[in-house]
Parts: sequence; C-alpha cells; structure tokens
Amino acid sequence: MPKRKTISLVLGSGGARGLAHIGVIHWLEEHRFHIASISGSSIGALIGGVYAMGKLDEYEAWVKAIDKLDIVSLLDIAWQSAGLFKGDRIINTLIELVGDQHIESLPIRYTAVALDIEREKEVWISNGRLFDAIRASISLPLFFTPFEYNGKKLIDGGVLNPVPIAPTLHDTTDMTIAVNLGAKPEKRFEEKKSKLKSAPLHTDNDLSDKIRRFIRELKQNTASLTDIDFDMYDIADQAFDAMQGTIAREKLAAYPPDFTIEIPRNACGTLEFDRAEEMVLLGYERAQRALGELIE
Repeated sequence: MPKRKTISLVLGSGGARGLAHIGVIHWLEEHRFHIASISGSSIGALIGGVYAMGKLDEYEAWVKAIDKLDIVSLLDIAWQSAGLFKGDRIINTLIELVGDQHIESLPIRYTAVALDIEREKEVWISNGRLFDAIRASISLPLFFTPFEYNGKKLIDGGVLNPVPIAPTLHDTTDMTIAVNLGAKPEKRFEEKKSKLKSAPLHTDNDLSDKIRRFIRELKQNTASLTDIDFDMYDIADQAFDAMQGTIAREKLAAYPPDFTIEIPRNACGTLEFDRAEEMVLLGYERAQRALGELIE
C-alpha cells in the first residue's frame, strides 16, 4: 500500500462559509491523506482546532442540529462599544460539547492566527489553551469583543490574514493545501436570506438529543436578542468579505500553496450557520474539483 501523503492544511476565515472546511477534511480523510499541520484564521482556527482534538464529528452533529433561534440564544450581549457580544457562551458551549486541551498536547501541529489590534501585528498562537486561541481568532470586529491574551487585545485573524499560509512554510509535509473562503462570487449562489427551520430537528441520535437539551438550558436571553436587527450588519459583512477577498488573493500570490480550494464568498452569509449541511457538501464538492487529479 502506498504511503499516505502528508498535508499542511490552511483553513481560511469567512464566517459560516467555513463549515465548508468540514467537507474538505472529510474528502481528504476519505482519500487517505494525512493532515499533519493546520493553520487557521477565525472559523478556520475553530474547525481546525476541533479536528485536531479528534472531535470534528461531534461538532458537525451539533452545528447541523441547531437552527437560527438556537444560534441567537448562544450570543451573550456585551453592552460594550468594543463589540456586541462577549463570545463566552458560545465558547463554553463548545467546551461542554468537545472538551478542551492545550495546543501542545494535540497530535497535529496547530496554529491559530489573530490580530493584535493595538500593535497592528499578526499573532500566531501555537501553545496554551486551545479555546483561548480559538476565541482570540474568531473575534470578528463589531460583533465579538476583543479577547485579552497575554497582555494583548486580539481580534479576528482574518482582518490581516484570511488565508494564513505563512505559519506552514517550515513544515516538512508533502504538500500545502489552502481553503480560501473569499473566492469570487458565482451566479449559482444568489444572495439570499436563510429562513428559520420550520421545526426543530428530531432525531434518535443520542448526541443530537444531548446537544438540543444543552441549548435549551442556555435560552435565557433569547427574547431580548431576537429584537436585534442583524440585517444592519449586511453592508459591513459585504465590505469585510470584499476586503478579505482582496487580501486573500495577495497572500495566495505571495505564498502560493500547492493547491487552493476556492469557496465563493457569496455561498452563504457570515452568520448563516443554520446552513451547515449545504456548506459541508459544498466543501466536499470543491475539494473533489480542486484535488481530484491527485487520486486519478
């Protein structure tokens, strides 16, 4: 049997589009590639970290089980000018679901990328508590409050580096594969608002039942949060996506990976995590399109 090729996997930022990372990872595993290193910004840091823990299946079941009201219930208002939500509740929910580890104990080399907003510099986090690194990297400006980490005020790594290839440059893997969530829009993905699922997902799966019970326990502030008009973030989201798309092209040109998997930036909205199943399938399809030649 031929030796499995080792991969440095670069997982980009882009909100809910990052659920496509799950499909990419499934494709790589099904075709016997060994992911030996992960570098991620924002949602890429989250998906990559959960995968490195060996808990991707649990996370995937969770995100496929929730609807938009569940998502709103996981947001904890910060009442601060630095960001609308604190992010503690979503992080604590994920820790309850998959546990927590230190990055040094992971079986895969892992780097989360964040931005030190005061010093205007990238910060690469490759040691310490995993969910501290993830919380720092997902701190989307205006949405989540910055995260205090080792005396630094950190925000979303995608602001400066939406496709963080540089942390993998000294890897000794066979190839580097980057997933860019800011690729050019495509006509098939017309801008659309995802609708609330008409009913909760009912399943006999024990994990999904546990997830839904746990979320119900957290629904304390849903009434006040549902009054927030998230549509007001649309223009900011579109501007942020356009900015990230431009930066991503520059990063990919400066540090070209061996292969790039392109996810159109209009595939879904930044906050449309209720479209998980669709995005996972898209990631799998785009991995096949980009990497199919490797298995022919």
